[in-house]
Amino acid sequence: MKRSHIISVPSFLCIAALLACGGSGGGAAKSGATASTGAKTFTIAMIAKSSTNPVFLSGRTGADSAAKELSKQYGVNVRVDWLTPPSEDATIQAQRIASAVNSGANAILLSASDAGKLVGAVNEAVDRGVPVMTFDSDVAGSKRFSFYGGDDELIGKQVMQELAKQMNGKGRIAILGGSQNAPNLQKRIDGVKNEAKNYPGITIVNTFYHAETPQDAAAEVMRAQNAYPGIQGWAMIGGWALFTNALTDLDPGRLKIVSVDALPAELPYVDKGLAPVLLAQPTYLWGYVSVKTIFDHVYLHKTVPPHVQMDLVRVSKDNLGTWARQLKAWGFTDVDPKYLAMK
Repeated sequence: MKRSHIISVPSFLCIAALLACGGSGGGAAKSGATASTGAKTFTIAMIAKSSTNPVFLSGRTGADSAAKELSKQYGVNVRVDWLTPPSEDATIQAQRIASAVNSGANAILLSASDAGKLVGAVNEAVDRGVPVMTFDSDVAGSKRFSFYGGDDELIGKQVMQELAKQMNGKGRIAILGGSQNAPNLQKRIDGVKNEAKNYPGITIVNTFYHAETPQDAAAEVMRAQNAYPGIQGWAMIGGWALFTNALTDLDPGRLKIVSVDALPAELPYVDKGLAPVLLAQPTYLWGYVSVKTIFDHVYLHKTVPPHVQMDLVRVSKDNLGTWARQLKAWGFTDVDPKYLAMK
């Protein structure tokens, strides 16, 4: 992955369009609003993991943007109905899937908190004529028609590779793991652990789980640091702990962090050198690309691939300014102007 690989929305539009016209996958499922019926409203229920997690709010912004563009392009009122629970709860997600079906949604976009608890809800929605697409966290083995996201085991491997470089291949590290029930996060943890076997000088102290809020994640990091003062590095498979400034007092000379995600709140950690590398998920595109894919498949009856690949963006001091401007272009209003001014 290139250091300067910052991706614009128009570029992803082209990629999504090309993918939508090829690949494997079944034809569009039946829906109450399709190009052939001429219906003027097309509703997508979006059910992410948590409405308090900034990455999903970013995805919501992308989904709304895609809906506006499609509405203008096709003369259809494409709307995104945000049904995300305030915190991680697969039972509530299942209830909201059923609610979306009962309220007449034309499609559902889901990031699963616990795939095992959601297979039945997804399959029932599809059986009742409402197609389901997943993003970020898949529901493998269900009747969903497509998934937009990365290769989670590869993501974990990349995190470990970057951390090993920062630590010169030796030291004691910990893994920050988020929810123990999220299948995508478990795959990332597996990726970290498998890659760590290639570095005999590195020891994994433990994997630390927590509720996926910035406060809980940061508190778990500090608790672990106090319990295991020999921790010299963190492989963070999600950026939760860096969404706050609670860790800014940690010494970058003694501790290195490599984390997934690179939202505005995390950029000071790169600048300080505490997190020299962030592996950014283009979270805005979770919503943007997924809504485009759903519309192509359900409304326009195009074939889409079962997995729409998402690639990470490597963010370091070398491209911090470029990435900051990308975030601003995606609608983030809290990007520090000093990063926007960087080359």
